[in-house]
Amino acid sequence: MKIIALSGALRRASYNTALLRAAAALAPEGVDIELRTLHGIPLYDGDVEAEGIPEAVTTLREAIRAADALLIGTPEYNHSIPGVLKNGLDWLSRPPAEGARLFGGKPTGIIGASPGGFGTVRSQGALLHVLHAFGSDLWMAGELLVSRAGTVFDAEGNLVDDKVRGQLQQFVQGFAAFVRERT
Repeated sequence: MKIIALSGALRRASYNTALLRAAAALAPEGVDIELRTLHGIPLYDGDVEAEGIPEAVTTLREAIRAADALLIGTPEYNHSIPGVLKNGLDWLSRPPAEGARLFGGKPTGIIGASPGGFGTVRSQGALLHVLHAFGSDLWMAGELLVSRAGTVFDAEGNLVDDKVRGQLQQFVQGFAAFVRERT
């Protein structure tokens, strides 16, 4: 089973990229979680689209299309989805109806980490609206909202909190079982 893990952050020391890296390390046998980022995707511009879909978008789209599932790690910026993540999803949904073709029926899970006390509850909720519009097969049985992420990861981005590690492992196992049921 192949899962694309898409980080909704660009920062090199992103907690969400670190969380997805930890998820990949905790994946059960037979499950490959491949980390992808939104680096290189320009701001959406219809004029640019008219000239052709950027290569970074096409490369990410094909990776998602070839995968059995999608796992998104989203930060929370100002109580919502980071602009870079929304922009990436907007590009992936172009031309019109591509969102439904790419994401429609694709098993999808959401996790997130934030330095704040509420984790990423608002951004995950906002992201559900976008993914629902695409027809994603959302896994709603699992939830992982990592709060106070600065205490959960060390300076190198390693997951050092055993409680969160256990929650993440349980999440990944549950999501993999969900994907197996769907494929």
